[in-house]
Amino acid sequence: MPLKLSLKPGEKFVLNGAVVQNGDRRGTLILQNKASVLREKDIMQEDEVNSPSRRIYFPVMMMYLDEAGAQRYYDEFVRRLSEFMGAVRNPEILAECVNISRHAMAREYYKALMLCRKLIEYEDERLGHVAKGLPAGGSEV
Repeated sequence: MPLKLSLKPGEKFVLNGAVVQNGDRRGTLILQNKASVLREKDIMQEDEVNSPSRRIYFPVMMMYLDEAGAQRYYDEFVRRLSEFMGAVRNPEILAECVNISRHAMAREYYKALMLCRKLIEYEDERLGHVAKGLPAGGSEV
């Protein structure tokens, strides 16, 4: 089943590791076969990896973008997910963590990545005000 991307003017995305940018008008891209595609809004830079949930998101994103080298990021993902699960008591969020792990083990990285967004939202709701008050390079949350 083809994937249809509607792109804003100037929107960037990653397609099988290549950064691609749309022109100055809205555009549509239809991918006819399986490819790793990640929109600009879903791409996290290393300097944005500043919280426990983002430390889970980043290696999952890297596994998705570099599926051939996914094993390099998998151990970091497992360690960070285990740490997060050890600190969280919310049953719904813990269930999401299990689902993320299942998808990652099945190499369904995009599905795992989208579930990681829920962890980030959960964390931001509870700790967002704390993280904003920390100095750059300060203590971990």
